Parts: sequence; structure tokens; C-alpha cells
Amino acid sequence: MKLLASIIAAWGLALPVYGQSAAEPVVVELYTSQGCSSCPPADALLHELAARDDVLPLALHVDYWDYIGWKDQFAKPSHTKRQKGYAHAGGRRMIYTPQMIIMGQDDVVGADAMEVADAIGKHQSKPRPVSLSVERNGEDLVIRLQPRVQMGDARLLVQLVRYTPERSVNITRGELAGKTLSYANVVEDWQIAAEWDGAGDLELSVPVPGRQPAAVVVQEAPFGRIIAAARAE
Repeated sequence: MKLLASIIAAWGLALPVYGQSAAEPVVVELYTSQGCSSCPPADALLHELAARDDVLPLALHVDYWDYIGWKDQFAKPSHTKRQKGYAHAGGRRMIYTPQMIIMGQDDVVGADAMEVADAIGKHQSKPRPVSLSVERNGEDLVIRLQPRVQMGDARLLVQLVRYTPERSVNITRGELAGKTLSYANVVEDWQIAAEWDGAGDLELSVPVPGRQPAAVVVQEAPFGRIIAAARAE
């Protein structure tokens, strides 16, 4: 626990706010598993990130560690597929946990607090090429996009993400047997709401039943850079 505390302390000191607004957060995807003994420090870092308004951290639990004795209760094959998509796009032959992908571009070991901080800081200082706003209207989410620069021949995915802020699990088998662990911003659903060419303004309404948190992530298809993101308040 002392080591973990020192990592988190170092991370906090190394991650200043660069002026990126809370309305334009840096997206951090953590690929993790309840069957991975090296993942808890990364899961703890994600908790720290979840306390920030200028970062949108999302935990995507993968299923390829399930064979070692514990089936991750939050894992989805679609998360593994997404991680493989990033690997293919980046020319990497292997996937691993814990891995963080920052803004769809940077591949960082999820437990490396200093490298994660540096990657986030780099993206906080970059202007976004599009303006994105989201607004709840009853059981719907109204999404508005407007290009700030010429996007060229773009193929952009407007994605709706639903997540649970915190979930805890008592793990009884596998490498982490006997531990009760808490996970932040567990992704429950990740869907493409629309495709957009970035040539003009876009407004659409998508259903978001219930009060589960939601976010919108706009990304170059299929696994390219993330150019905008926003939480649904």
C-alpha cells in the first residue's frame, strides 16, 4: 500500500491542469481484468483520474484472462475487440493489461503513473478540431457537433458510452483471490450513434434511458484519434 500511495502521490504532482476545459476532457481508456495480478495499481489510478473534471477515464474490462480461474464479471468480448483494433491500427502484434489508450493515440502501461501523466498533459494542451456539446432532454441525449477547422475527407464515429461510476467485486479465485477490489467508471455499453464527415454541423438525438452516466466520444474511424468528448450532465 505504501508503494501504491507513492505512485498516486507522484501522479498527482506530475499532472497539472493545462487549461483544457472540463467540457473538453482527455479520454483515457483502461484495458483491465479482474484476473490480472498487475492491474490493481492501474485500477487505482483510474479512480484518481475519475475525480478530475478535465479527464474522462473509462474502464474496459477484457475477457482473455478468464481462463486462469476467475471470470471477470464486467468483461465483454467487444472490449477485447476494441483493444485489438487499436493494436492493429498501431502496428502492434500483442495486447496486454493493464493498458491505457489516451485520446485513441498513445499506448501507455496503465500502472506507469508518470507516463500516463505526461500523455494526458500533452493532449490537454492541444486544441480540439470540433466543438461538441451534449444535453439531456428527458430520456434522450441531444448531441451537437460543429467543425472548427476544415476536416477534409473525414470519417468520424459519434459514439455513445454508458458507464457505472463505481463497482466492487469480491474475487474468490485466480491471481487476485481473496481481494475485494473497487473499479471506477466501468463501461457497460459502447455504441456508434452516427457517422459524420465533419463537413458541416451535425445535430442528433439518441435514447439514454435511466440515470446511468453517459458520454459522447468522437473518433476517426475505426480506431484512430479521438477528436472530441463530452459527458452528459
